[in-house]
Amino acid sequence: MKHRNEKGFALVMSLVLLMVMSLMGGALIVISSTDHQSNNSSDEYQQAFYVAETALLEAEKSVVNKMMGPWVQVDTEFQTKPTGMTSGEEAEWDSMVENITNAAVGGLARNTDKRDLPTNLIAASDTPCFNSFRNINKAGFLVTEHQVNKNFGTLIQAVFTDGNLDTLASTEMITKEQEYMARFRYEYFIANIGPAEYRGPGSSLKKTSTNSQTSGTAYKIYGCGYMMSSGAAADEFDDPDILVPLETVIVLSN
Repeated sequence: MKHRNEKGFALVMSLVLLMVMSLMGGALIVISSTDHQSNNSSDEYQQAFYVAETALLEAEKSVVNKMMGPWVQVDTEFQTKPTGMTSGEEAEWDSMVENITNAAVGGLARNTDKRDLPTNLIAASDTPCFNSFRNINKAGFLVTEHQVNKNFGTLIQAVFTDGNLDTLASTEMITKEQEYMARFRYEYFIANIGPAEYRGPGSSLKKTSTNSQTSGTAYKIYGCGYMMSSGAAADEFDDPDILVPLETVIVLSN
């Protein structure tokens, strides 16, 4: 009976198994790294989406402030009547101060004498955000307002100056987060799209309730959240790593 020479077989098998395990280990490392990068990209996109929502909110606030009158500090801005006024100007001043004082809440009030119905008077700037909206006929497109390259980190600066953060994170961590948030920018522009029905308060749940409708003005708001590359200059926004465009329509009562 012949016996095969199997000397060295165990060594060959060990080398084969080692190679297979190495390949499996390398594949797991690649998969893990890819998943980590994917999670980071997903988080960054989600943050840019929230910044785009902030752009819409800031635009809504701007329209409302113009239509209802800007907020003023009653205690500081209207303590002293300007000199050199005519009798007619003094009467207008007294009326304005009375209106503001009557509406004051916590020292703040709306200056109703400066109410305005925003209309499309300016051309929108040529920006990545503006060009991302394919549904806009850009020829002769006018807007009521266009704010560009607004820094999200500056908007939430008060969060980083909260003394309670010192007990939750080190100064280095806070500084690092500030730098990261400064990479996010937002932009918005607003178009007056004409009259629309404004639906007032009411509910169909009760027979006595009614839904009153009055004349209103509709505004279409376009907003974008940007994430810039690390080290991007403060005035740079032409080439964002991530851009998220959003739009909405609001109707305000005239």
